[in-house]
Order: sequence, then structure tokens, then C-alpha cells
Amino acid sequence: MSLPPADVEITDDLVGLLLAGQHPDLAHLPAARAATGWDNVVYRLGEEYAVRLPRRRSAAELLRHEIEHLPALAPNLPLPVPAVLRTGRPGYGYPYEWAVVPWFPGRSAALAEPAERDGYAAELGRFLAAMHAEAAGRAPTSVFRGTGLALRQAAVEHRLAEFGNGLFSPAASEGFGPGSVEVLRRIFADGLAADVHPGVPLWLHGDPHPHNVVFGPDGTLAAVVDFGDLTSGDPAGDLGMAWLHFTPAGRAEFRSAYDDAAGVAPEAADALWRRARGWGVHYALIAILQDPSEPLHGVGRHAVATLLGELA
Repeated sequence: MSLPPADVEITDDLVGLLLAGQHPDLAHLPAARAATGWDNVVYRLGEEYAVRLPRRRSAAELLRHEIEHLPALAPNLPLPVPAVLRTGRPGYGYPYEWAVVPWFPGRSAALAEPAERDGYAAELGRFLAAMHAEAAGRAPTSVFRGTGLALRQAAVEHRLAEFGNGLFSPAASEGFGPGSVEVLRRIFADGLAADVHPGVPLWLHGDPHPHNVVFGPDGTLAAVVDFGDLTSGDPAGDLGMAWLHFTPAGRAEFRSAYDDAAGVAPEAADALWRRARGWGVHYALIAILQDPSEPLHGVGRHAVATLLGELA
């Protein structure tokens, strides 16, 4: 699964021109491309900043959600997040709004082993509990995150077929038995059968997988990043990422910390976590179908193995 094509070419020269023209006090800082993601190109700017530039039209709208909402949410969150510090306008042929955000030194948690990630299970659980506050009337919504699982069923079936036949990504199904597809389908179906989210829409990170969690230089959890999918809806959409992060022991710690901090009622917990596990199937398939050179491929293999192990 490769990155979608970009609408615009983002170069070092372009970034330099945008900074010089709109934020000249930052233009002297060294800028180096740090990442090319699904939606954005990220440049590290000096020691303290990063520049996020949408590489396609759909991402420009998502960045607008970050600009509008994340600065207000950030003070209530127990971990640092890249709340937008400055914004930039289109210019020099670049058609989209862009942003300057904090830079958090460290490494992606996707590069760590699951047992190492278990060390921040409770911390991430409490972070998401704080994130999952009641969403305001103007909060964004998404057809891809925080929805009822039924809206993801067609996508899951499509990816199950790709995973099972091995034609799209031969490395994805390597090492998994022939019955794996049916087990994953049963887990997703159980999530579908659970009671739907009973309350008001809550704020969601939208994409809190391990590649969006930063380990600091001292091994502590430094930040949660990339709020491009910031949205509102069913918290199970975020909680499904637990299967990508943790071992079963770590996930149990994550769940306990989340339920306690979020005040999840015992009568609602079973349905919430069944839906979350259904989302876990969805996310695991997206990750494992990435190119084997991508960190998320290994994250997906771990998640699929963990999900299958639950029904072994």
C-alpha cells in the first residue's frame, strides 16, 4: 500500500520562500525534510519547530481542523501535542494553508518492541481519557474515524481479501494460517454486534497508532503527534489502536487506566471494548498491508497476531 499521489511538489526551496515571505524571523533557521506522510510533508525547523505542509487537497481541510481546534484542546491534555503556533498562506505556487508547530525530539514508538511500548500503556490510556471530552457543536466529523463500525465493513472485507490472497502484499499473510481471515472476520462481526456508542460525540485524536507517539531521548513518552484526523464520535475508534501498541498485558493496563480516568460505567464497558476490538481489526489490516519497509507493517503484524491469539 503506497502513499497516495501528491497534488503539489514540496521542495526545500519552496519551504524557504514561504518562511522568508511570511515568517521572516524564522527563515534563518535550518530546515530539513523530516517525513513525507500520507497527508503532509514535515520539515524540522531549527531545534524547536516543525513545518507541516499538506501534500494533497484533502489534507488541507484536515490541517484546518488542527489549526482551529487543537490549541484549545491542548491545555487539557496530560501530554505535549503539536498545537499550531503559526499559520501560513498559499504562495509561490503552493496552494494550501500550512502551519508551524512544536518539534518533539525522540523516536517513533513504532520502532520499539511491543513489550517496550507496554511501559506507557497507562499513560496513553489516561491521555485518551482526557482527549475524549464532549465535543462542541462545531467539532469536525469523519466518515473514516469515530463512526459506527458498519461504515467500515466494506473496507474491512476488501482488506481481508487482500490479506488472505496475498496478491496485493505477499508479506502481509506470511506466517499466518489459512483460517486467519475467518477469525478476523468473526472478531470484527462481534464488534458490529455490540451496542452502539450511547452518548454524545466525544473528541477523538483519530489516528493514535504507534507511529504517532514519540519516545523522548530519556525513554519517556514525549508527545502524541499528528492530529490530522482530529474528529468527534465514538471513543472506540481511538481505543482500537491498543491492539497495535501493546501486548495483552499492556493492553489490560491501558484499558484499566482508561476506564478509570474516563469513568466508563461497568454496564457500558463490554460493548465499548468489543467495538474497540472491531476497530483493531480494521487498523491492523491497514497497517499490515503497508510495505514491509514501513514501520507500520511490523506494527500490523503484531496486531494481527495478537487478535488471532485472543480466539486461539
